[in-house]
Amino acid sequence: MERNPRVTSQGVDLGDKQLASTVSVNEIIDRARFGRTHWLIIALTGLLLIVDGYDVFVYGAILPALMEDWSLTPTQAGTLASWALFGMMFGAMIFGPLGDRIGRKKCIIICFTLFSSASFFNGFATTPFSFGVLRFIAGLGCGGLMPNAVALTREYAPARIRSTLVALMFSGYAVGGIAAAGLGIWMLPTFGWQSMFFAAIVPLLFLPVIAWKLPESPGILIRNGKQSAARRVLRGIDPDNPALNGGTLTYEEPKAGTASVAALFQDHKAVGTLSLWISFFCCLLMVYALGSWLPQLMRTAGYSLGSSLSFLVALNLGGMIGAIAGGSLADRFGLPRVVISYFLLGSICIVLLGFNSAMSILYALIFVAGAGTIGTQILLYASVAEFYGLSVRSTGLGWASGIGRIGAIVGPMLGGVLLAAELPMTWNFVVFAIPGVVSVLATAIYSLNTKQRRQDENTLVAV
Repeated sequence: MERNPRVTSQGVDLGDKQLASTVSVNEIIDRARFGRTHWLIIALTGLLLIVDGYDVFVYGAILPALMEDWSLTPTQAGTLASWALFGMMFGAMIFGPLGDRIGRKKCIIICFTLFSSASFFNGFATTPFSFGVLRFIAGLGCGGLMPNAVALTREYAPARIRSTLVALMFSGYAVGGIAAAGLGIWMLPTFGWQSMFFAAIVPLLFLPVIAWKLPESPGILIRNGKQSAARRVLRGIDPDNPALNGGTLTYEEPKAGTASVAALFQDHKAVGTLSLWISFFCCLLMVYALGSWLPQLMRTAGYSLGSSLSFLVALNLGGMIGAIAGGSLADRFGLPRVVISYFLLGSICIVLLGFNSAMSILYALIFVAGAGTIGTQILLYASVAEFYGLSVRSTGLGWASGIGRIGAIVGPMLGGVLLAAELPMTWNFVVFAIPGVVSVLATAIYSLNTKQRRQDENTLVAV
């Protein structure tokens, strides 16, 4: 007697034969164990972020020497810092949407090559104008790399540790800042500020490895009809999964869309999008104000160049450890709660930096301030990646990062204005902390909006 067909996880069971239908890539990735392929992706994207972070924070490390060499005023130095940040803003807005169209990997390779090459040639600059133009070009690459690297990492991360892995990868950004300050302590007195840029050419040696080993987004591979390539990568993630032996791979999204800015405001996302943009603006203002001016502020307060650069190391070390810890906490308690707590702690510590403290307390305050600014920036990227679907994820990350770069431009210029005004040290840090309070309110609004959207979606499903 012929048996009736029975639906299974692999397809339709027809007695002794099985007709495979579709295989959900989302389920394979979400349930996968953390393995070698994950390590490879984290290592390569983390390396990219180390170089990116170095390029961003190198200006703060060389700023005291550059001001002395070219006789720059604080206002001129703050304006010069904004060239790279303008580049980052445009780079994020251009390469973020482009990554949704042509692929994350292609944009990552283009951006990495762009900023590493431009940074190397920065060492040959002899005028503020040529220096600024090259910093702008480097900024284009830096701004475009981040949204694509974050999107790619998230799309391969298992669901239970997704925030942790994104934060772990992005902690490379803070490692780059540590490297910039650490090399500055050693290289600046002996070789001059130009040597800090010549060192940027070394990472380009890894470009062939990145092009060879870094996989493309699974969703984009499937969207482009590259089933075999997607299956090959997925076997590295879950080699024992029998579902990968047949069937059509599918990558499921809540709703298909186009990689356009308008899509960021559709499906009741407008309030969440605007709230994330405000948080990015304020967070990056604090990150770049401190990253650009902390060594010079501390020199003004009477500390030596070596001590001032060591404060920059502490700031980035706090950002790195804070981000990894924050990612782990976010997987347990949710990203919004952790982001709000980090912003509050960071703002309080930034204010306390303006008061006279023992050296050990000063380092502790700077460490926590790094977690509350650089570390929170990393968690915000994870929040944006979680908020948007595949079709607009890099677009959402790119535009949030681009809006944040406006704050990054304002931060160094604001620091220059404050130093030129010769305000008491306490007031400088109070002004730097105000955006953190604004970010707390914006993140709270984002959290409430996200909960409401989920309730509305659940109600529609129930109906």
